[in-house]
Amino acid sequence: MPQTELQKLITDYLAYLEIEKNRSPKTRENYEHYLNVFMEFAGIKNPAEITDQLVREFRMTIARRNIKKITQSYYVIALRNFLKYLAKRDIASLSPDKIELPKTPSRQIETLAYGDLERLLAAPKSDSLRDLRDKAILETFFSTGLRLAELCSLDRYLDLERGEFSVRGKGDKIRVVFLSSSAKDAIKNYLKKRVDVEEALFISIDKSGKVIGRITPRSAERVVTSRALQAGIAKPVHAHELRHSFATDLLMNGADLRSVQALLGHANISTTQIYTHLTDKQLHEIHKEYHGKRREE
Repeated sequence: MPQTELQKLITDYLAYLEIEKNRSPKTRENYEHYLNVFMEFAGIKNPAEITDQLVREFRMTIARRNIKKITQSYYVIALRNFLKYLAKRDIASLSPDKIELPKTPSRQIETLAYGDLERLLAAPKSDSLRDLRDKAILETFFSTGLRLAELCSLDRYLDLERGEFSVRGKGDKIRVVFLSSSAKDAIKNYLKKRVDVEEALFISIDKSGKVIGRITPRSAERVVTSRALQAGIAKPVHAHELRHSFATDLLMNGADLRSVQALLGHANISTTQIYTHLTDKQLHEIHKEYHGKRREE
């Protein structure tokens, strides 16, 4: 069955996203899903048939499916960006300015209290390969702010003396990250214990202590959660909290937002700004605790 004009334009747009905008295959796949759901609902063949009323009805329909607010916004963002693409190519359709994005609740982030963070980093204590690996994983997470998948993709031949390396992140974008002295020492101690020839920096180890290949994101997540329990931290701790702690630690110590954005690999500064709400709150608590004490005497 031949593609309709609208289907062909969506296919062109998805190729444009991946090739010209350098978006990841996962982003392309998500956009394809969101736009296909709209196409299935709308039952139209031409871009000129996309109307304000049709979009309102679509939004009402996905809202009634009990889809989370944030996910509903992804459908709307995908549709609006597609309309921007049509407008750029002078193809008659609904103006993207007609579509307002839904208001979503402010993203909540969790970070570790500094005492909890110190206990977590100190949790692996022995010189076994597993403990040395886990220590290196925790220190690397906190030193670099890497995402789970980024950490798991690292290879072992890093220039540890230089203490910096490039990582390929979301959207296939490359950024430089840096290792603290603690992270460098932890990785060196761990690599000294390695006798295998695996290329991966962080490896999976079975119950008998045998190396069984590159560590998976799921296994790396388990390292963080199990070591947090060992450290006596009452709440569940996830790997992404170390990324959050990395960012807030930089901001609390005076780093500017643009630098933190670059270190985290965020495409937009607005994504990094979620951390300012937390640091503002912490600064308020510091002010409340320490300001004006002599006047109260």
